[in-house]
Amino acid sequence: MSTPRLGLVLPMSEEPQTGEKPSWEMIKSLAQWAETVGFDTVWLADELLWRVPSWPGPRGWWECVSVTGAVAASTSTIGVGTWVLSALHRNPGLTVKIAETLDEISGGRFLFGFGAGHAGNQGATFGYPGDKTVGRYEEALAIIVPALRGEIVSREGRYHRADELEIRPRGPRPGRIPLMLAGHGPRTMRLAARHADIWSAFATESSLPEWFAPMVERFEEACVDVGRDPTTVGRSVGVFVEPTAVQAAEANGFGVPISGSPAEIAETIARFGDIGMTRVELMLSTGGEESLEAIEAAVALL
Repeated sequence: MSTPRLGLVLPMSEEPQTGEKPSWEMIKSLAQWAETVGFDTVWLADELLWRVPSWPGPRGWWECVSVTGAVAASTSTIGVGTWVLSALHRNPGLTVKIAETLDEISGGRFLFGFGAGHAGNQGATFGYPGDKTVGRYEEALAIIVPALRGEIVSREGRYHRADELEIRPRGPRPGRIPLMLAGHGPRTMRLAARHADIWSAFATESSLPEWFAPMVERFEEACVDVGRDPTTVGRSVGVFVEPTAVQAAEANGFGVPISGSPAEIAETIARFGDIGMTRVELMLSTGGEESLEAIEAAVALL
């Protein structure tokens, strides 16, 4: 297997323990650093407000689309993606228009990540529904996929509707923006198998490749179920990395991270290729100059 492409998930939320916010200047600087050291893509998360019982208080996030556009305008060669836009919080027709606009701003560098979203309090806080998560996601895709690929869409669903929806203007890649769909469960995996250019998963208990191997097998089974050749779908995994002695991932509830020397981190990332992953998106659970230097050394080895 070949070495996976590397992405960097940029900080968008207040720090779990201290509540410190990531400034725009920090986000922009990290995106430009990632571009210079060899990352393939930078990613922006679409979340609103997390209330985690083990954290000292609620932690908020910057709005995803606004920051994605700003990052796209502040970089020139690196891919820029949403990781991932939430079907619970966004109208599907407008979401396609957002994707086209971000592709225009980036000059054809946008990767359109989309998922079912998180049910629960964060959506309710903002007035969004939190029930029938996968059903809403499936209906949204029934509008998004054909509209993204250039069709005029009319559809009357239980949760979403469109009436002769035509996306205009189109960006530099009409009908060809890569679609990355998140999926951990059977239904969302089948939707990714049917519609996605890239399937996306992320660490919940462990960031080590062995933990994801059974998930890859389930996704490949989903591809077979829907009549899709599994080799035609990219596979992306989001993992936590701790390149210094400062540890935070497990304490914050994110599971076992990838850690060690730059060489050990590079070796662990390379093993994702052995289980069939084509992309690895890195989340740094601790920041600082020492962390960035270690990550840069690992990227150079890869």
